[in-house]
Amino acid sequence: MELLFFGPLADIAGKTDFDLSEITDTVQLKEKIFAKFPELANHSFLIAVNKKVMAGNVPLKNEDTVALMPPFSGG
Repeated sequence: MELLFFGPLADIAGKTDFDLSEITDTVQLKEKIFAKFPELANHSFLIAVNKKVMAGNVPLKNEDTVALMPPFSGG
């Protein structure tokens, strides 16, 4: 699975993308990324799976592209 970081989240992670495997859902994804990048736990972000913003716990597959995005607002 390809994990993409945007905005200040990329600065915290020190990269814009990261490969993960064997992640079954977004809860497990958060556990993994918080273990690898602990400072991300202090920031709010949206999770998009295959270009769709998701809420709650969502199942994931190895071929998914997951993006972590800072909150945004319309103008």
